[in-house]
Amino acid sequence: MTENIQSTEFDPEFDSSWEEEDFSTGDFERAERAALRRVAGLSTELEDITEVEYRQLRLERVVLVGVWTEGTAADSDASMAELARLAETAGSEVLEGVVQRRDKPDAATYIGSGKVSELRDVVQATGADTVICDGELSPGQLRQLEERLKVKVIDRTALILDIFAQHARSKEGKAQVELAQLQYLMPRLRGWGETLSRQAGGRAGGGNGGVGLRGPGETKIETDRRRIRDRISKLRRELAAIKVIRETKRSRRVANEIPSVAIAGYTNAGKSSLLNALTDAGVLVEDALFATLDPTTRRALTPEGLPYTLTDTVGFVRHLPHQLVEAFRSTLEEVGQADLLVHVVDGSDAMPESQVKAVREVLAEINEESGTPMPRELLVVNKIDAVGDLGLARLRHLFPDASFVSAHSGLGIEELKVRIAELMPRPEVVVEALVPYARGEVVARVHRDGEVLSEKHTESGTLLSARVRPDLAGLLEEFATNGTPA
Repeated sequence: MTENIQSTEFDPEFDSSWEEEDFSTGDFERAERAALRRVAGLSTELEDITEVEYRQLRLERVVLVGVWTEGTAADSDASMAELARLAETAGSEVLEGVVQRRDKPDAATYIGSGKVSELRDVVQATGADTVICDGELSPGQLRQLEERLKVKVIDRTALILDIFAQHARSKEGKAQVELAQLQYLMPRLRGWGETLSRQAGGRAGGGNGGVGLRGPGETKIETDRRRIRDRISKLRRELAAIKVIRETKRSRRVANEIPSVAIAGYTNAGKSSLLNALTDAGVLVEDALFATLDPTTRRALTPEGLPYTLTDTVGFVRHLPHQLVEAFRSTLEEVGQADLLVHVVDGSDAMPESQVKAVREVLAEINEESGTPMPRELLVVNKIDAVGDLGLARLRHLFPDASFVSAHSGLGIEELKVRIAELMPRPEVVVEALVPYARGEVVARVHRDGEVLSEKHTESGTLLSARVRPDLAGLLEEFATNGTPA
């Protein structure tokens, strides 16, 4: 089977031809499956004029195209709905979405040469100027589709890279996105007609190119590729230098024995909102995909007053482009080196289990290449205020060990803080110390960085029994009641 298309619409002209040619039932079913299936509910219009502030200009009107190769129809529609949200986030207006059922994408044109003609009719009927494919296109597929559709064609990878480019703010974020874009562009670099392949004009067929054109004979496209390679090398050097700075900051936290908690999860699952709810960080929160690209680290305290750090990381998505994983590797390593991973899931999503699977796949890839084991994971289902009682019961069945919260309303946040404190590594050295009143700063540090088990004020000073980390135990050794820490 090369094609197996479902259709939700029936063409009267096709119906009459069927009667004239006396198709059998099997022929009719095959013909019905051989049509592009339109996905309902993907056309977008501005619901509120304030959306203009975020989307700015509607530069493109797009038609979405997907190939359904595995899974159920619901899986296929969910993937297309996510592609529509990505297109809207990039500032486009979605006019139509079509899906073709195939064993695998066509090697030449992604959807099969016969269906390209049908797609061209859809593009012309809707007045679209861009086609977005729900997959990564090869350079050959991209060229063939553009030549036959006569409009711009981009794939899911290019769309995600475009969104990242819009949202990058820090120097590191911009460098990471540019590196990913250049790695994606390199094999797809091409010119229109002969413009990028000419070495010389006039009598250029001989050994030289004529006046002003003699030289190594490097074509324009070769020049561009060389410049891209040089730029990629420069960006990698810049990112390596930034990575050293981040590792220095991380080593300071490790030296001070401060536990680290990383917040990871699917894009738009509410990670930044959860960080704000836990720490009052005040970071940017938007109902948009990939609103956060630059990691944010904030200090937090457990209910007992022990300090730890919380890091908000970039969100994931199904089929996250490999170029982005590579470019953001140094940032994503923050997750692998954390003491605890808070995995945030969007409880209002129709298929939250697929979000969990997508995130774990990317994290496993990163940790496998870095050689570090996965940290302990705490699953947190967010946005429970947006689901009803039935939906919440389903979520509790799917994720029985998860914490259920609403970062927006604050529901479940205090319980989450307690669970985070329970799962974090605790100070392991118990000391009994009599600290003179003149050394009040030592007592203050024990309260700040340790866990005070008992405290009593005596004539000679403050008698403490506390659980502390090794560095603080060394400081308290001179005040130990038994000469050494217990």
